[in-house]
Amino acid sequence: MTLREDKPTWSQVPLAVRAETERMLGARVRRATRRFGGYGPSATFHLSLADGRSAFFKGVYPLPEGSGVRWALDEEERVYLHLKEHITPWAPDYYGSLRVAGWHAMLIESVAGERIPPWTDSAARRATRSYAHFHAGTVDRALPDWLSSADHLEFTGFWQAITGDEAKLARLVALCPSPALRRAADKWVRVNAAALTAAEEPLLGAKRFCLLHFDTRSDNVRLDGDLLRMFDWPWAAVGPPEFDFGAFAQSVASEGGPDPEVLTAWYAEVLPIDDEVLTACVAGISGYFADRGSQPHVPELPRLRSVQRRQLKGSLPWAARRLGLEPPAWLESVAE
Repeated sequence: MTLREDKPTWSQVPLAVRAETERMLGARVRRATRRFGGYGPSATFHLSLADGRSAFFKGVYPLPEGSGVRWALDEEERVYLHLKEHITPWAPDYYGSLRVAGWHAMLIESVAGERIPPWTDSAARRATRSYAHFHAGTVDRALPDWLSSADHLEFTGFWQAITGDEAKLARLVALCPSPALRRAADKWVRVNAAALTAAEEPLLGAKRFCLLHFDTRSDNVRLDGDLLRMFDWPWAAVGPPEFDFGAFAQSVASEGGPDPEVLTAWYAEVLPIDDEVLTACVAGISGYFADRGSQPHVPELPRLRSVQRRQLKGSLPWAARRLGLEPPAWLESVAE
């Protein structure tokens, strides 16, 4: 059974919020269809309006203390309000927001296009080239100071931390289903963690920066012809384009798409890649997912660890290939 977040139905949205939504959109909501995706229980709906138009509702609401969920809608709305020239046409159009009855909701364009996966070669090539065009538009351009230029650095140091803490290493190798595989995982990590850690070094000195989406997974995108449309912008930041691309490419691979090496060639047709920086990003990202994917389950975010383990399986073999390391064959046994 596929786990889903516990999202509210439209009837559970306060009447005052629904009324304000209709007032802002200038039409009655004829049908509100829940949309699932992401990790959290935000209220997300495709709205079919009585006048034939449509819109997308993304709302957050008060949660019990200690729920394990952190809303980031304020940060996302700031991106829509102040970065329009940089995120158009890749982002949905922004229609406005409301704050009623403890709720905060954005109303945005309901984007058409292909849902992915499955990742065909054609879809992956079109998405990758469009992503490169998005990055190329802001390379070395002045961007607002409120955008962090250090968030990508938070994805370094995980391999060193894992091998420096026996409990973290044991938690990671415990993902394997048998003693023999756990021994193989333990040996592989101990032998190769230093190389993965050292490979992260060029990321600290990366000089070419651009606007990053920072969360470009398949449940945050649609493919409209040759244009990659991206939602969920709260983590937007400034950093090397190789970081955004590395995270995207391994996620495509984790969902059965083309190998990251193929995507790298397509991306480089539009925007050249710094190979050392890309290797650093992939090594760091794989360490992040090794740490996060082995942490305890979060009941309020039922798919979180599964997605993180899947992306570990997409990123670590790629990092090993880029560094010429022995393949982490034990990883194939890890359940998602």
